[in-house]
Amino acid sequence: MTIKDITNSIEELAPLNYAEGFDNVGLLVGDYKTEVSGVLVTLDTLENVVEEAIEKKCNLIVSFHPIVFSGLKKINGNNYVERVIIKAIKHDIAIYSMHTALDNSINGVNAKICDVLGLKNKHILIPQKNTIKKLLTYVPIENAERLRKAMFAKGAGKIGKYDNCSFNVEGFGTYRGGEDSNPTIGTKGVLHTEKEIIIGVIFEKHLEGAILKAMFDNHPYEEVAYEITTIENKHQQIGMGMIAEFEEEMQEVDFLNFVKNTLHTDCIRHSKLTGKPIKKVAVLGGSGSFAIENAKNAGADAFISADFKYHEFYKAENQILITDVGHYESEQFTKNLLVDYLTKKFTNFAIILSDKITNPIYYI
Repeated sequence: MTIKDITNSIEELAPLNYAEGFDNVGLLVGDYKTEVSGVLVTLDTLENVVEEAIEKKCNLIVSFHPIVFSGLKKINGNNYVERVIIKAIKHDIAIYSMHTALDNSINGVNAKICDVLGLKNKHILIPQKNTIKKLLTYVPIENAERLRKAMFAKGAGKIGKYDNCSFNVEGFGTYRGGEDSNPTIGTKGVLHTEKEIIIGVIFEKHLEGAILKAMFDNHPYEEVAYEITTIENKHQQIGMGMIAEFEEEMQEVDFLNFVKNTLHTDCIRHSKLTGKPIKKVAVLGGSGSFAIENAKNAGADAFISADFKYHEFYKAENQILITDVGHYESEQFTKNLLVDYLTKKFTNFAIILSDKITNPIYYI
């Protein structure tokens, strides 16, 4: 079992293509070809987590947050980031992070928060833009079915609850091969007209490489004509935050106490009570103040997230109950999500949940 085997499975859940542009995801330390002795899953990679990996004979740390976020010009051990990197390299321990790729997953961070709170009927709060692409290619009629099936097998043509979706138009293609050509249909130097079908399919952007390979492998032409465009449609299963509902509404104070106890947080900061019961709730793990208006527009009675600044609580405007549960507290169940996922994928392999509490914030 190599690191690449493990990370390939993680990327089925959280494709790195959907991480935010500011993020630093993937294998941060190590070599994908390394054989894995054990996997330690954590929210953050600190020095004591690396020591735990050494003690438990795990040479791969799967960390939700990336230890290397911005560029490092020196690695001298002058701060905790540099010390973690030095210790990991010294003991041949790899570090992998998926961070906002998992935030944007339909079954990721925010789905886990909803499950822990018992929220139902989950939907993405802010669908990600520029995630869907369209491919057009031109193929002889007798080869069209084989080509379609090959691309469908790699994930092309999926629209919501439907698959094998395509649009096909018949027409005539013309070409003439040059001196160095080797046409599979027609004769070089001679203008050829062929009955063709234009096949159009859409696909999620992280599948582009696999779909193009399937197209090239199953297309009869020496030179394949195709075009790819990014379309404006928003992907309803990729994006930040979630909107969901309790089965039964509850009063605001009861809601706050329920969230406090369920998320095991010592402190909840919240906006002024609205006097309205809570049923529809928006959640966004980590720093979520940018999504206040999205939560309001979605009709949420409350918004659970973290790291709100003083003036951002005013944005509630008596329309919504802003609920700051703490950054760590909102994401704490992410490592359980990853352990459960990897344990099902690798049933006979050591996937270990870190027992280190990495929350840097304390309350008195």
